[in-house]
Amino acid sequence: MKDNLKFGPGGFGMPPIEALPKLKEDGLCAAEIEFTYGINLTNEQSKKIGELAKKLNIKLSIHAPYYINLNSEDKRKIFMSKKRILDSCERAHYLGAKYVVFHPAFYGKDNKEEVYGRVRKEIIEMQEYIKKKEWNVKLAPETTGKPSQFGDIDELLRLYRETGCFFCVDFAHLKARYGGKVDYNEIFEKLKKEKITELHCHFSGIEFTAKGERKHLVTSKENWNNILPLFKKHNFSGVIINESPDNWNDAIKGKKIWDDINK
Repeated sequence: MKDNLKFGPGGFGMPPIEALPKLKEDGLCAAEIEFTYGINLTNEQSKKIGELAKKLNIKLSIHAPYYINLNSEDKRKIFMSKKRILDSCERAHYLGAKYVVFHPAFYGKDNKEEVYGRVRKEIIEMQEYIKKKEWNVKLAPETTGKPSQFGDIDELLRLYRETGCFFCVDFAHLKARYGGKVDYNEIFEKLKKEKITELHCHFSGIEFTAKGERKHLVTSKENWNNILPLFKKHNFSGVIINESPDNWNDAIKGKKIWDDINK
């Protein structure tokens, strides 16, 4: 059971080719390559990193750039948003990374149903392109940390049902989105109703205001103890990427707590 949940950092502070062996030494079996401020790997570099990750049995994923809004009033911005996502998918294909995580959209002045329809349309179009290119990757829109952003758990589960995309559950974002009033057990119950028992997710401590997420914080033992027992209770597997300011050490901390839970 304990090996079914893999831990790793979101970003490394060093080139991935150097980071991966160090991750393995520290007992971490996952990593998210952050393209948050731009795509900084070529296909050839991605292929080499992917080969090393496969050799080390480390699961890779990608976080696409932040500059994405599939509900922009500016059609050019939608085009560029999709390009950033699809360029990330191309690198993911060469990396052997299954999931490409991104923040899908802002509501702006539009109602939620209108925004859902637009995001759904763009995801379907991107999936058609991914299929045409024969890239073995999945789009994973992420639960977002502000009420102004598209991406609550119900919207993403609906996208999952209607488009076949996957999603990334950021538990810290959900806490911030709902002002700290989130029932993680209820989230797991919703996922189980969809017959989902394997997740790609993010976790950390988080600071928030009435407007939602402010910044990620170091992940305390209490933070980990709020979420990890639920993975065991509901028999979930998958990957947890830590996004705290000390993401590497916090991922190690989470893995140790998980191992202790499963002794």
